[in-house]
Amino acid sequence: MNITGTHLNYYRICHRKLWLFANGINMEHTSDAVYEGKLIHETSYPQRGDRFKEISVEGIKIDWFDSRNKVVHEIKKSDKREEAHIWQVKYYLYVLENNGLNAKGLLEYPRLRKTEEVWLTQPDREYIEESLKTIKEIIGAETVPKKLPIGKCRNCSYFDFCYATEM
Repeated sequence: MNITGTHLNYYRICHRKLWLFANGINMEHTSDAVYEGKLIHETSYPQRGDRFKEISVEGIKIDWFDSRNKVVHEIKKSDKREEAHIWQVKYYLYVLENNGLNAKGLLEYPRLRKTEEVWLTQPDREYIEESLKTIKEIIGAETVPKKLPIGKCRNCSYFDFCYATEM
């Protein structure tokens, strides 16, 4: 199984969400927040379709890649989970680098009018390699990991799945 940027993002947020997603339990289609994020992605930079390309490499899918300047563009709705977003972009850079392409990343929050540069360092590479091992262990586990405290989960697309019996 190829590990995607979403896997690494979910690993940073919630191991339970990672396990559920990787084992075919997808709740994103029921989430208003996910739908809103897709709309922001589709409408924020309409001119990009002419200049940038979508690329897929080893299971990752980069929505906007500027091949001339070698820049990965990742668009997010909010910076609430910024650290997970940064690691998602670093993972894209890691996979590209392993395929002979050095690039930088731009994490963009159009609603906040905020852009952050993302670079891949040697400690980042080491962290990603260790994370990939742990992600595979979590995904391959027989049982779903424990829930996070309810207060951390209110806006999660899996909230109803995890907490339906406690409401």
